[in-house]
Amino acid sequence: MKVAIVHYWWLSNRGGEAVVAAIAELYPEADLYVHVCDEPLVRKTLGAGFKGRVITTFIARLPGAAKHYQKYLPLMPVALEQLDLSAYDLVISSESGPAKGVITRPDALHVCYCHSPMRYVWDMYPAYLQGAGRVVRALFPWVAHWLRVWDRASADRVDHFVANSSFVASRIRKFYRRDAEVVYPPVNVTAFDHRRERGDFYLCLGQLVPYKRADMVVEVFNRLGLPLVVIGEGELLDRLKAIAAPNVQLMGRQAFSVVKEKLETCKALVFPGLEDFGIVPVEAMASGAPVIAYGKGGALDTIVHGKTGILFDEQSNSALEAAIRACEAGQHRFDVEALREHAAGFDKAIFQRRFLQAVERAMAAQKAPPPQHAEGWS
Repeated sequence: MKVAIVHYWWLSNRGGEAVVAAIAELYPEADLYVHVCDEPLVRKTLGAGFKGRVITTFIARLPGAAKHYQKYLPLMPVALEQLDLSAYDLVISSESGPAKGVITRPDALHVCYCHSPMRYVWDMYPAYLQGAGRVVRALFPWVAHWLRVWDRASADRVDHFVANSSFVASRIRKFYRRDAEVVYPPVNVTAFDHRRERGDFYLCLGQLVPYKRADMVVEVFNRLGLPLVVIGEGELLDRLKAIAAPNVQLMGRQAFSVVKEKLETCKALVFPGLEDFGIVPVEAMASGAPVIAYGKGGALDTIVHGKTGILFDEQSNSALEAAIRACEAGQHRFDVEALREHAAGFDKAIFQRRFLQAVERAMAAQKAPPPQHAEGWS
């Protein structure tokens, strides 16, 4: 069986790339297609076991694509449709940016692992547009309309959807009118030590972009005066520097060794954004840290209120402050072994087994005979 894996772009290692790397381990002879990539990074990440080719679309040959690939977003649907995948029996697309819109043989199976429908053209479009510059605000409504039409049409090219959370499955149902099987993404649980002595500081970790709401966290901790460490970079960093009180430490982007140490020693992780899934909360639980999170989106699949964390009901300073005060008051007792055991349910081996099962079910459904219709007029 000849296999192709289609990913949107690969210029750094994040959650989507961890999923593709785990899938590539299952299909080491597969060819990998991406719009643009850092091939040495890709090869290093996939390791010597990966025997396939790495193939880019014409986007990679456009001026400045390695740094400004997102500016070529309107061309990516065309780039996908130019790929010749006629040799492949199984095509696995990794969808978050444009990836699923490839054209396959009629008898080939196309399984899409969907991290999320493109948020910036669907439910989070207003938030993205609000944070954009003047030129983007003028042009993007036209681009987004074209992308929505194409994105909806290209969903019909997929034979079987796999979603990374129940929340993403609901997005797929809403925007594509398709059902999706949920298979949680892989988390490297064994990379973290849950038995270290915990400190007294809270941790906020992730990209500093508006929808992740690090600003809300800093404002609440300014008021409470409790120690907070913020790790990450992004457009909000300068604003956070301007408003942060002395009890808030802004560390910017950090190496994994520093991130790991902070996860293993923090009092709790604060996770206030609406996320598709959220690998960081699982990493925190693997490190023995409970998670204080906004109780919507992917957090509902990973956090058990009162057992592995505290969920608050609205994205407001008052709701987050109440959750922090509940943690400080010891209203919930968190056992590090229980946190670790819960996180183990998201290990890579479990992801790989469930993803293979999903593909096998899709293959069986494809081979099943079509339903028989009664002859004559009804």
